[in-house]
Amino acid sequence: MEANFDGLVGPTHNYAGLAFGNVASARNADQASNPREAALQGLDKMQALAKLGLAQGVLPPQERPNLSALRALGYVGKEARVLEKVWHEAPGLLAAVSSASSMWTANAATVSPSADTADRKVHFTPANLCSNLHRSFEPETTSRVLRAVFEDATHFIHHAPLQSTPALGDEGAANHTRLCAEYGEAGLELFVYGQGSESEPAPENYPARQTRAACEAIARLHELDPARSLHLLQNPAVIDQGVFHNDVIAVGNREVLLYHQDAFHDVDALKRWLRTSWRGARAPVLIEVPREHVSVEDAIGSYLFNSQLVCTPDGRMHLVVAQECRENLKVWAEIERIVEAPDNPIVDALVFDLRQSMRNGGGPACLRLRVVLNEPERAAVNPMCWIDAAKLEALRDWVRTHYRDRLVLADLADPNLLDESRTALDLLTQILGLGSIYPFQR
Repeated sequence: MEANFDGLVGPTHNYAGLAFGNVASARNADQASNPREAALQGLDKMQALAKLGLAQGVLPPQERPNLSALRALGYVGKEARVLEKVWHEAPGLLAAVSSASSMWTANAATVSPSADTADRKVHFTPANLCSNLHRSFEPETTSRVLRAVFEDATHFIHHAPLQSTPALGDEGAANHTRLCAEYGEAGLELFVYGQGSESEPAPENYPARQTRAACEAIARLHELDPARSLHLLQNPAVIDQGVFHNDVIAVGNREVLLYHQDAFHDVDALKRWLRTSWRGARAPVLIEVPREHVSVEDAIGSYLFNSQLVCTPDGRMHLVVAQECRENLKVWAEIERIVEAPDNPIVDALVFDLRQSMRNGGGPACLRLRVVLNEPERAAVNPMCWIDAAKLEALRDWVRTHYRDRLVLADLADPNLLDESRTALDLLTQILGLGSIYPFQR
């Protein structure tokens, strides 16, 4: 089965517009955010998918503001004074160390299931996220979180993040897709990159965050069969339009790959690979959305391709989309065409209000990390991180108790926000049975 582990939105959720190349994030910079609403919206999605019978887990947010990072940069003194000083001297830095971007767990790591790896264990490599300052603070805590959730060394292998350098830029599962006939059978792992060799085309306006060198290193670390892994160049023209990750322009699950006509530099290479490497009873299903139906601009505005494709226990496939998809007439018409088509297994579209995340440039797919597990592996996962009715009630009460309903950038300098966040996270580690994963706990 394929489990989805969604990231909880953190108490400092704000709109600072930190991610260059993320159009939605830049468009909504400096607006007031609602952390409480954001977290509850995410929990609503988790609840709905769990009710469908999906294996649904949850991952915690990170400690923010990140005082450890500020002290490493030379800020000394009492915490309240440090926050005040940074706010006046370098407000952009305060925004960076306060970002709640770890909520987008599609960037947490790349995961390969035991069916694909030579040692028949599940492999995790946390993303180094070195392209943006605010995200570069995440990998250390992400590594601790993943080890606390997937602790059993009998089943799980945890690699260190790749060296933090632009030459090995890695943004995690947002640029990785696994395709297969059945989850438990050997699959094909598709790595999409934006920065390759000097002879390959590259974007001109926005940076390519994922490198081919990083993809190749992860494939080696995960002991993947080279014949069953493909490294495919993203179309640089769409990166320049704001497609900062592959999961903004393509989404796949089991045998289905849904993608925009302009997603890849060489889609024929992808098709050849599928023809020669595919195994299993189900044949691959490629659903290409023509640019005449949905422009890249509409795809980004609605996050059509930042949807989730999920399979319920009955084998039926569902498309999980943001409400913005239904509000865009062209996008919704395309979704209806996809659902009504007789030649693909997608049976319906499930619509969710995720506006708080969407305004910061993250849709349904950004919020989750996919982990394929067999039954012994599922049993080895920290049981307190699975979503059920009792856990949802506890988490909703926790959010309503500890989260603010309005946050502007100036609030990041409020020492009370730091105290509120730490109090909340300390309790959360108990709710989820994670132990001491945060710097303030260690």
